[in-house]
Amino acid sequence: MEAFEIAVIGGGLAGSIAALSFARKGFRTALVTPETIRNDARTSALMENSIGFLKALEIWDKVSEHATPLATMQIIDGTDRLLRAPTVAFRASEIGLEAFGQNIPNAPFLAILNEAMAAEPNLQVISAGVNNAVLGGEKAELTLTNGERIQAGLVVGADGRQSLIRKSAGIDVHVTNYPQTAVVLNFSHDLAHNNTSTEFHTATGPFTQVPLSGRRSSLVWVVTPQEAAALVDMTDEALNRRIETRMQSMLGKVRIETRPQAWPLSAMTAKHFGKHNAILIGEAAHVFPPIGAQGLNLSLRDIETAVGLAGEAKAAGRNLSIGDAYDRRRRADILTRTAGIDLLNRSLLSGFLPVQMLRAAGLQVLSSVAPLRHFLMQEGVSPGRALRGFPDFLRKKIDRKHA
Repeated sequence: MEAFEIAVIGGGLAGSIAALSFARKGFRTALVTPETIRNDARTSALMENSIGFLKALEIWDKVSEHATPLATMQIIDGTDRLLRAPTVAFRASEIGLEAFGQNIPNAPFLAILNEAMAAEPNLQVISAGVNNAVLGGEKAELTLTNGERIQAGLVVGADGRQSLIRKSAGIDVHVTNYPQTAVVLNFSHDLAHNNTSTEFHTATGPFTQVPLSGRRSSLVWVVTPQEAAALVDMTDEALNRRIETRMQSMLGKVRIETRPQAWPLSAMTAKHFGKHNAILIGEAAHVFPPIGAQGLNLSLRDIETAVGLAGEAKAAGRNLSIGDAYDRRRRADILTRTAGIDLLNRSLLSGFLPVQMLRAAGLQVLSSVAPLRHFLMQEGVSPGRALRGFPDFLRKKIDRKHA
């Protein structure tokens, strides 16, 4: 039975980045992942902290060739309700940045990771799934679908929302099913996007355009399952017209570049994020609607925490059973982010007038109160930075008042 220090289960973006991160920190690592067939047409928006993580991993130079800056993010109320919120624009220049982050297509991103992993001597990629996982002992034991058995000091579950590692660790989940499906595609347009991402809040969920290179953008359009099926079946010409109309012709004529894919939406949060010698990252730990560019950024913070804790344990001569410490370290960040996104998504779906009033009032405050807007932008780009700087912010305000 082959033994590894780390076994990462699942070869999506989160799992691949985790495996490469552990290997480059000197851990003998296995990435166990079945062959994937479906091409992922989605994109990932990475914020400042996440880009710094990829730079430290020495892959950002190649990834950046496919990246497009996100200089402005605006929210437009696209509902037809009685109370409509004002348009809110978040500009990176307001907090001294050229861009909040970068938007990257998932397919080339994953190809770059695969190339880096193939050249990493501490990393072995095993093309298989996991049939059985025995966790909690001195070493975890995994039985793979190709008949192999391996041992690991730490198992990293990056195997998605139906995670076998999570189930094997005896970790329950809280699940919310939304009456929504995300339709994703890429499109070209006549007018320049000026590195601006626009999120229309509609009665069925967000319609989010995110800039790609040139006069191109990616789209995540959240609708009912019935409408999603209709959009997927539309001709290119009909879909072009629907997108242009929904965007109020802000980018001129639209031409889709890829046929739409439909992804049913749900929210899931694990009740624990680690136990003993197993931890959960990415969608094995948390799933939420595509609002606010949080998904992969949250997963990279999972990975950063896990690699740090494992490094501390190894340096101290301890075993790699960091699951309980990892759970404590990640809990606040994950729960606050998932709860906030769930609340915003529910506010879009609710036809209850007081809820509409609260949502409209909240966006009105963001639109008119610059310090609060700056605070939220800094916290979104670099979690914790705005909170750490809050005392200085208050002192400056007090000094100005007494000057």
